[in-house]
Amino acid sequence: MRCLGLDLGTRTLGIAISDDQGIIAFGLKTYHFRENDLPKVVDYVKILCASKQIDKIILGFPKNMDGSVGFQGEYVLKFKAMLESLVDIEIILEDERLTSTQANKVMLEADISRRKRKKAIDKLAATLILQSYLDRKRT
Repeated sequence: MRCLGLDLGTRTLGIAISDDQGIIAFGLKTYHFRENDLPKVVDYVKILCASKQIDKIILGFPKNMDGSVGFQGEYVLKFKAMLESLVDIEIILEDERLTSTQANKVMLEADISRRKRKKAIDKLAATLILQSYLDRKRT
């Protein structure tokens, strides 16, 4: 089962993909778009799902630390609804609290420059979101 991991921001979409067995997540790319242009992002993900033969989408769901859903969480829910209307693929929300912080910490420990971290943070966050889901499903 091939899964796609997504980390949605207001101008970027971090994308990760799993191997065919759904065991390991790999960073694929960071997709850039005009601020809040969700229709463009939905179209891109639809094409990506078809070309990569995706069976399941794991979408990072940002919650506040108290578990409530804030503005960014509502934005992700809107994106999910738009995507569900165009693709016949299960979309699972995965709690992404602190994944960007974790991704930044990993890159700092690897001594990656600030400029390179900025370019890779969304892709790495998507990878961490997807790997978290895959690990939980195995146990």
